[in-house]
Amino acid sequence: MSADCIIRRASSAMLVAIAVSQIAVADDTAMPDPVRLVFERHCLECHNDNDLAGGLALQSHETALAGGDSGPALVAGDANASLLLQYVTPIDGVAEMPKERPPLSNEELAALTEWISQGAAWPDGLVLQRPLADTDWWSLQPLVEPPLPALTPEQQAWCRTPIDHFIAAEHVEHGMQPAPEADRRTLIRRLTYDLTGLPPTPEEVEAFINDADPLAYEKLVDHLLASPRYGERWARHWLDVVHYGDTHGYDKDQPRPNAWPYRDWVIRALNEDQPWDRFIIEQLASDVAGDEPDDIAALGMLAAGPWDFISHVEVPESKIDGQIARSLDRDDFVRTVMESFASVTIGCARCHDHKFDPIRQADYYSLQAVFAAIDRNDRPFDVDADTASRRRELLAEQGRLTNEQAANESAIARIAGEQLTAIDSQITELASRQEQSPRPEFGYHSAIEPTPEVVKWVQIDLEAEQQIASITYVACHDEFNGIGAGFGFPQRYLIEVSNDPEFVQGVTVLVDQTAADVANPGVESQSVELATPVTARFVRVTATKLAHRQNDYIFALAELIVRSPDGLNLASSADVTALDSIEAPVRWSTGNLVDGYYYGVLFDEQATRELAALNATRREVLQTNVPAELLARSESLTAELAAVAQALNELPTPQMVYAAATQFTPQGGHQSTGGIAREIRVLRRGNVTDPGEIAPPRSLECISAVGFELPTDADESQRRVAMAEWLASPDHPLTWRSIVNRVWHYHFGTGIVDTPSDFGRMGGLPSHPELLDWLAVRFRDDGGSLKSLHRLICTSSVYRQASSSPHDYSDIDADNRLLWRMDRRRLEAEEIRDSVLFVAGKLDETMYGPGFQDFVVEHPEHSPHYEYRLFDPRDPSCYRRSIYRFSVRSQQQPFMTTLDCADPSMQVDRRNETITPQQSLALLNNSLMLVMCEHLASRVQTGHPDADLTQQVAAAFVLCVQREPTPDELDLLTVHASNHGLEHTCRLLWNLNEFVFVD
Repeated sequence: MSADCIIRRASSAMLVAIAVSQIAVADDTAMPDPVRLVFERHCLECHNDNDLAGGLALQSHETALAGGDSGPALVAGDANASLLLQYVTPIDGVAEMPKERPPLSNEELAALTEWISQGAAWPDGLVLQRPLADTDWWSLQPLVEPPLPALTPEQQAWCRTPIDHFIAAEHVEHGMQPAPEADRRTLIRRLTYDLTGLPPTPEEVEAFINDADPLAYEKLVDHLLASPRYGERWARHWLDVVHYGDTHGYDKDQPRPNAWPYRDWVIRALNEDQPWDRFIIEQLASDVAGDEPDDIAALGMLAAGPWDFISHVEVPESKIDGQIARSLDRDDFVRTVMESFASVTIGCARCHDHKFDPIRQADYYSLQAVFAAIDRNDRPFDVDADTASRRRELLAEQGRLTNEQAANESAIARIAGEQLTAIDSQITELASRQEQSPRPEFGYHSAIEPTPEVVKWVQIDLEAEQQIASITYVACHDEFNGIGAGFGFPQRYLIEVSNDPEFVQGVTVLVDQTAADVANPGVESQSVELATPVTARFVRVTATKLAHRQNDYIFALAELIVRSPDGLNLASSADVTALDSIEAPVRWSTGNLVDGYYYGVLFDEQATRELAALNATRREVLQTNVPAELLARSESLTAELAAVAQALNELPTPQMVYAAATQFTPQGGHQSTGGIAREIRVLRRGNVTDPGEIAPPRSLECISAVGFELPTDADESQRRVAMAEWLASPDHPLTWRSIVNRVWHYHFGTGIVDTPSDFGRMGGLPSHPELLDWLAVRFRDDGGSLKSLHRLICTSSVYRQASSSPHDYSDIDADNRLLWRMDRRRLEAEEIRDSVLFVAGKLDETMYGPGFQDFVVEHPEHSPHYEYRLFDPRDPSCYRRSIYRFSVRSQQQPFMTTLDCADPSMQVDRRNETITPQQSLALLNNSLMLVMCEHLASRVQTGHPDADLTQQVAAAFVLCVQREPTPDELDLLTVHASNHGLEHTCRLLWNLNEFVFVD
């Protein structure tokens, strides 16, 4: 700083000398209120313990005295040497601080100068806090149902529902007249697209136009709400909001083959008109608060967003990068929940107190603490309630027996003493002898078949009858067609033993997995432990349903291990026969089945023999030293556990959903918490290397009407239930406003609040605040029925308005926020694609199940490339509704992206709506569009075989836009069809504004 500046600032400071002399400090040890307010109002926004602008924090005595990058901010007793005073003192009416704000007043400067001169008293323990925005904000106020606005009888005559009273009141206030009611063709197109995402058929339009029933419109609304197509349409809106996708995103963008059950759950919940409070609770805590076993799929909401595979799997949580990744993952949980259900931009408080809304950084991390134990992974669930109940019983019994077995074994170990400990140590060391690098001997491979329902078998000869205590079998690993672990493992199979090589007589079934398809086990070894050994010479594995390879089916197995009661592998180097075999050494051979090797593991037979001897010695030690009843109970528990395991194995294979999980198979650094919550601390500036105080699971303080606060040791599920019940509470002011605003947005194109996920000070203000609150209260008090809300909106006069009006109020309300007419809207990407398929007669209305993939995957083993250009558009598997499309984050579908489809990596509360030349080119030239042109032309020609070209053109026109063409339109299109063919004319019809826009 120049000497001239210092002199001028000193002169400026003289101006406040009189004011300084008039300040009285009542307590020499206290900070005067005027000084505290200077810091809190003008300094702490940038100079706090989290945001150290210039290296300076002014929250506590220690940090203030420490100063910043330029030197000491405060020199107690010397105002002239304190840089703080120099920076806030104006020169020619301009001060360097506060940034981009008016300078401090003379009174504020005087108070600061006097305080520093008197020693800058700052009581011990006083930590200043920047005052948050006050809670006197419209969205945080309690919900109270407002009265209907007063209208004259003439004004009331326009109103069909209470909604119209609020709209009409605004019209009256601004001197507006509403647009006339739209014609019936417009109304049925509008309704059908809004509620189902598909066009009406020409027959449905004709029937509605000619329906003389005065309640024809209301019946149409009810009919469409009852359609299963309704859930498919409105699920798409919700999946946008929670950024659902079928791949992880980030660098590797691996697929999520089990994400789709969540999508199906949303469709079902909407079709069943699930109450909104249940819709919230089940998506956050259905594992503890769900009504049905398949409600577990609802937890897919928490895992719907992107996930950094590399930073979770390849980096352990103990590393800094791993901690950052997991903190960001919890950030996604918090943002998804709060923005989706409550329209709160909570993520702004991750690094500092929210700059605009009354949310402290500590509040944000308290919400992170709710999700401190969960991660994203596949988790099983049963669709059938009886199966789910039986599985719970068996798992509980398994846990009880396991605990008893552990206690029994502990008692045996104490009695047997060091001798048993030494033997067990040797057994552990011998069992660990294995080779960890893959070798080229893959295993046995059957002949290839065109269908899966072909029986294949492979068997081993033990040379003589042997006592068999256990059998272990392992699937192959091969990267052919990207299959990897579990290559060729049969979907259904049997394992049998017999003394008859033909397996006709004396057959004992050890494993029966023929009732239902089994999950791919990867290369994890599968074992069957026999409570009582069986005697047999031959062991056969029979595949009754083969595994998919590419466009064919096979049976492959890496290793078959048959152990005696002493632990010896009886199958080592045994003779192997099979129904058929592909012999392609060294990779594939029947001999590979018993070579002691499978992917990454080589059994040491010398170690196996030593193990057998040690096990014999161990039995002698036990029988000599341990009471017989303890040993008998140990055997009994082993048998009981085996029986429970067998019973669990016999249950139908559970379905999997990619969802919030606390228990899952570890993968690299991605380890489950087992339900134990991580310790969550407030991170200064969001930095994991600078943790602050512990954050307990707690709701937002700014919502005083309802809340929760749990201890830091609260159970994991208790945390999510508390948050779910908080959000679903009838007293929560944001939840109910948020959802009715979203529904309004999707019906009218703009919400009553035009920022659907931000009800804070940086968001929009409601155009009709009383209407928003009236809708929220009515929706809440009527049981949270979305279908009732749709019915109320769609039957209103404001919804039935035409998009054109004899009155032009654009100079008053250019954006039509006051709804003096209906807005015209362009169809969304899914609506356009589905309409094309529907009109062409090719839409496959099959509901639910895995999504269709309109791409070919290249390099699946590392970073998949999703190649849409390689997919055959004539493949009918891609003719399902777009809601069932496999949604890729890194490489989005080009055609859908051109039409402004939502980016699944982002929470999309309102889609972009653009009009570009690329869209017309895509509708003209996309390969799927060209194929659908062929189908539409064929449909018209087949349906009107005796019609001339003009009549066929007219028929195609009616299918596309649900009205007859005018004479001029028909003439132009017929001439074009004569010159270029009916198929080419269909390309023009797809591009009509009337096809892609709804009035």
